[in-house]
Amino acid sequence: MSYRLNKAGISHLTDSMYCFAINNEKLVIRLRMALEDEKTVVNIIYGMKYEYQDHRIKKTLALKYKDANYCYFETILNLYDSRLAYVFELNVENEKYYFSEEGLSKEYDFSKGFYNFFQMPYINEADLYPTVDWMKNAVFYQIFVDRFSRGDFQKEDKYIDLDWGSKPTPTNFAGGDLKGIIQKLPYLQELGINAIYLTPIFLSPSNHKYDIIDYYKVDPQFGSEDDLFNLVQKAHRLGMKVILDAVFNHCSMLSKEFQDVIRKGKESAYYDWFIIHGDFPDVENANYECFATCNYMPKWNTSNSEVQDFLTNVGIHWIKKYDIDGWRLDVSDEVSHQFWRHFRLAVKKEKADCVLIGENWHHANSFLRGDQFDSIMNYAFTKICLDCFAENKLTAKETSNRLNSIFMRYSLQTNQMNLNLLDSHDTHRIFTELKGDEKKFLAALALSFVFVGTPCIYYGTEIAMEGGYDPDSRRTFEWNREKWNLSLFEKIKAIIRLKKFPVLQDGDILIKHIENQLIICRTFKDKQLTFQMNLSTKTEPILVADKEILSNGKTENNQLDSFGFYISMSEAIKDEKI
Repeated sequence: MSYRLNKAGISHLTDSMYCFAINNEKLVIRLRMALEDEKTVVNIIYGMKYEYQDHRIKKTLALKYKDANYCYFETILNLYDSRLAYVFELNVENEKYYFSEEGLSKEYDFSKGFYNFFQMPYINEADLYPTVDWMKNAVFYQIFVDRFSRGDFQKEDKYIDLDWGSKPTPTNFAGGDLKGIIQKLPYLQELGINAIYLTPIFLSPSNHKYDIIDYYKVDPQFGSEDDLFNLVQKAHRLGMKVILDAVFNHCSMLSKEFQDVIRKGKESAYYDWFIIHGDFPDVENANYECFATCNYMPKWNTSNSEVQDFLTNVGIHWIKKYDIDGWRLDVSDEVSHQFWRHFRLAVKKEKADCVLIGENWHHANSFLRGDQFDSIMNYAFTKICLDCFAENKLTAKETSNRLNSIFMRYSLQTNQMNLNLLDSHDTHRIFTELKGDEKKFLAALALSFVFVGTPCIYYGTEIAMEGGYDPDSRRTFEWNREKWNLSLFEKIKAIIRLKKFPVLQDGDILIKHIENQLIICRTFKDKQLTFQMNLSTKTEPILVADKEILSNGKTENNQLDSFGFYISMSEAIKDEKI
């Protein structure tokens, strides 16, 4: 009886996360198959498309990733001509199949392949998706400015109504500012931080500043334009990048543009800058599009070319004048693709290595094709960590499957730049979610550093700050070191130092499980770093006892406690199969 492949499980898309160029000569090819077909030998038969009938090359794809339903085969083609044609040859149990644009077949007529082979017609320079190289070794630190540190005690401070250290309400002001951040740069350097992400700093009536009145004015509560300039310059001298928060989905109803529409209605020059259902905006009944259900945050019409130019000029201004290193893009998935393409071209022309990080909580492939964002805040990674460490829902196998699944969503470039976070100003604090379990806390943080991408620490996570949902997750930073768990703090600094290893900046990744342990291998050139973590409730043996780099929860007889981890370094062994 002949072997039957699961046709429904086979998938390949050209010019996608399954086929993408790294440069003019290197192309990554992936084929997805049903998990039950993982023993298939997958070959790609490829060649220059105008010579394909007569000249073809065969290469075997490696089985690289597995999740709960699928297995993924991958190879990198080194092309002599980027005009590529290819089909897949699938061999299993002495049966041979071909997979082309027409689907699965037992035979394939190469003489008529121009009708149905897969192709990469041409790799155009403008379509390449370069990595922002500094993101590979970056360790981000997110700062909610009002709650981090106050440095200016001469400013007008009647607005401050929260005693430092007290629990905040949604409307409290604590007095944190840019001078406070400047004063704490040496602390961030000590911690091992080399990139800072600030929540919005522009003129706004709120403590969070996500309802912006004036995009060209630093809020006086936070300081002046000179303070921002000094912060960026001093950070750069310490080898740190600074990115700001771009709130381009909506603004404050107090902005001059929306106020003009309130007064003049359809006669206002700004009427079409917003999306209003009626001749005048009705604030009480909110007859206009806004962020969530917040009538005080009217939504920009980012399909309007004047709005596109206005917001793009904002983005360029702060890069050109203050040399910031990028933008975190708030509510980015509700903004038009057209605007982000317009925005990217302009800011990349001004500063090519300026990074653009979207706040997309869900699958974001349509924004991550090299024409809009560089990466996203990887909340899918956050959810895996919560399910694994806080909810105790996942076995080692399930954790491996989930990590492989989200890795397969995107190209290598995107994965290398994704912001891997455990918590933020929009979530519960991770230490609280873990009920103060230090072993789980350190394991989750270590995982965020060994996984491909850019780790991001929310201010205070390094001193195990607690907090529930907003506003409790936005407490003031505790600067009294006598109240810190210094032993835990030193362990976190050691985890942060991991990012200095080149293998965690450029290394390939292999994610698997062995019984109750999650195993992640990162390989680069002649080095392999192995992360193993015990996800059972009992002690487990250390499986790969190479040169230890870092561990936690290791027993005297070389066992790992529950949620203990062991990170080792060895000479690389070429083994692409899982």
